[in-house]
Amino acid sequence: MGNHILTFMIFIPLAGMVVVCLLPSSRFGAIRWVTAIFTLPSLFLSGWLLVVFDRSNPGVQFAERIPWVPTWNIEYFVGVDGLSITMMFLTALLSFLCIFASWGIDRGVKGYFALFLMLESGMLGVFSALDFFLFYVLWEVALMPMYFLIGIWGGPRREYAAIKFFLFTLVGSALMLLAMLGLYFYNEPHTFDMTKLIANNATYGTAPITIWPLNTWPLSELRWGFQHIIWIALFISFAIKIPAFPFHTWLPDAHVEAPTPISVILAGVLLKMGTYGILRINYPVLPVATAEMAYIFLAALGTWNIVYGAFCAMAQSDMKKMVAYSSISHMGYVMLGMATFTSRGIEGAVLQMFNHGTITAMMFLLVGVVYDRAHHRDINGFGGLVNLMPVYSGISILGFFAAMGLPGFSSFISEVLVLLGAWQEYPNLAIVGALVIVLTAGYMLWMIQRMYLGASNERYAGIAEINGRELFTLVPLGIIVIAVGVYPQPVLELLSGTLDQINGIILNR
Repeated sequence: MGNHILTFMIFIPLAGMVVVCLLPSSRFGAIRWVTAIFTLPSLFLSGWLLVVFDRSNPGVQFAERIPWVPTWNIEYFVGVDGLSITMMFLTALLSFLCIFASWGIDRGVKGYFALFLMLESGMLGVFSALDFFLFYVLWEVALMPMYFLIGIWGGPRREYAAIKFFLFTLVGSALMLLAMLGLYFYNEPHTFDMTKLIANNATYGTAPITIWPLNTWPLSELRWGFQHIIWIALFISFAIKIPAFPFHTWLPDAHVEAPTPISVILAGVLLKMGTYGILRINYPVLPVATAEMAYIFLAALGTWNIVYGAFCAMAQSDMKKMVAYSSISHMGYVMLGMATFTSRGIEGAVLQMFNHGTITAMMFLLVGVVYDRAHHRDINGFGGLVNLMPVYSGISILGFFAAMGLPGFSSFISEVLVLLGAWQEYPNLAIVGALVIVLTAGYMLWMIQRMYLGASNERYAGIAEINGRELFTLVPLGIIVIAVGVYPQPVLELLSGTLDQINGIILNR
């Protein structure tokens, strides 16, 4: 089993999709429970991997390699290290919980749950693929269902949001394909094997290439060789997914129109695919370009994301759009920490990826609870919910306090590590990032004041309290947020070896 555990994790949800498609369309209950059952093995297996993973070994573990298209040296090559195993557990956990959050879907039920299982397979595959061609295929597999899940089951402007998401994604996919082929043909013999691409990274050209507009100011200050061109193409494809400014405009529309569980997956997992791709491919495969591009494209742009996302979030009256913009701000901390090339900074960045996945999942699920009852998300349209829904309000305040980065919650640890790493390399940017934490607390507290405190809105006098199914989706996330906030060491031990190895490639380039 140990040699095939990743294959089981990837393909069991896909097998579930086939089973769901064979069920009668009218059997809503059977479809929902079968989907939940087929997401459970991946969750159990990812938890088992966390337990048995050898933390003293920073390399790839549980690898499986099978020739796929030998003529072109394409392989089915999967494996996990400390970086990918945390993302796989996060993916499996959120996928399982989102099935129960999807219980209210009553239109096109078979299609929705079948596509959801396909989405889970693609996401798990992305985080374990070690062949670039396989990575690209699974990247597309993860994105295609999202287009339909937004476009069919979304809100009033779902077609617009889905098409916008698709167009941005298409640009990113095209650039990734070109970069992948460039690396493939540059290597002799041609290969998509990421371990070989990393081993050959010293051979990738860095001699300047004169290409307009790359030789114009301010880009003329950077060196532009083959490695740098490939780095930029990959960065844009991943930056669209983060999303980094100015590639972020698809995100608020997609979040607002998507069903609540799809917003959870979008923010909790798909955004992390962008930063994961940079760490998995850009960093070890293109270390010279990474070191030279990091300040402008990661540190400075990440800091701008932090500030821009926070101010945009403050301006929102739609609760879901506020959470969407806050995600842009919080992902900026990931970019800033990655750019420091310090143990603290890069560990904080990846820990922030995990923490943001759990916290933002909580926030979107909380938005969905109140939307299902009030049928709107206007922050100013509520008031005094703590008097009407005390349990829901208590969990909401916990989730939003965690998003503020208060001590005792998981995001506090990751943001502090990012800022400590940034202080070593970019003290001015660290100061800006620290000041924005105050701004984040401001708009979160302002939202809590308007929605949960004060006099109750008589319009919602009979509003129903949170139910058991909704609590089931929120309580595990709340436990993780507090547990990691109080004792983050097990997660950091899981990450440190792999991240030190990746960081070492940059420092020893």
